Amino acid sequence: MAYNVGRTQSLGAYSPEQKAAQTTVTSIYQTHIAGYWRNVTVTWSKNLMNYSLSIAVDSVDQNDVIYTCKIDLKPWHFWAKKGYKCLEVDGTQLEAYWDLKSAKFSAGPEPISDYYVALVAHNEVVLLLGDNKKKAYKRTKARPALVEPVIFYKKENVFGKKSFSTRARFDQRKRDHDIVVESSTSGEKDPEMWISIDGIILIHIQNLQWKFRGNQTVLVNKQPVEVFWDVHAWLFCAPGTHHGLFIFKSTDFDDENESSLSESRCDESECSGNSRYFSVDGYSKGVEFCLFLYAWKVE
Repeated sequence: MAYNVGRTQSLGAYSPEQKAAQTTVTSIYQTHIAGYWRNVTVTWSKNLMNYSLSIAVDSVDQNDVIYTCKIDLKPWHFWAKKGYKCLEVDGTQLEAYWDLKSAKFSAGPEPISDYYVALVAHNEVVLLLGDNKKKAYKRTKARPALVEPVIFYKKENVFGKKSFSTRARFDQRKRDHDIVVESSTSGEKDPEMWISIDGIILIHIQNLQWKFRGNQTVLVNKQPVEVFWDVHAWLFCAPGTHHGLFIFKSTDFDDENESSLSESRCDESECSGNSRYFSVDGYSKGVEFCLFLYAWKVE
């Protein structure tokens, strides 16, 4: 579990050659650390053998340099599920604490409950993941963040036959929402697709062979969310060689008609790149959130 420094790697989708690709969930948070807003990238991965967690913190002193920590959570290594490490980020000591001994998982690699992962700088918990917050504060002996971090990007690679699910929070102040994409692309009937949020079907696409690309704005608890899809590969490529792409972008009523799939202000190249670094006074709570769901169909 050594720390290393390396250049930022692309957060794009897997290439077709990566047939044994892992299921992954990558989230990027704007986090205030030592006087600067920095991108903190958290990646959960799962393959047939084990789970892993990777944390990367951007540098503000050098372009394209990040500080990373990888934790392998192998089932037979019980001790690795709880730990502590520290590293120096631009001269600031950053401490990482985690407790995943009792973590509960669903189909994906990211825990859904009974865990915490905490980053501490200057005796302040600058980033806290999971629901065991009291245990995290007790163990770290640090105070809560003066300014809450904000998640603005999430990318997930999911493998399935007909159904793909994930979770996302479109409003920072509210709860996560369950998102499910279901499809019927084989058989005698015309291909169809359904996109539901919290069990409610919000988008139903019939004649998918003609409407494999599109976008629509839906309301999730009165919050406008733009949904884009491109499932050309599901219909015209061999299974497992290419992915369907879904983008869920939180927005405001004032600009819900301003963007399209090709002109979206929150495309992947923008959301996954290095952020600008502002003082705490320049922070805006109106950060838009983007979820990129790469749905890989398998036999």
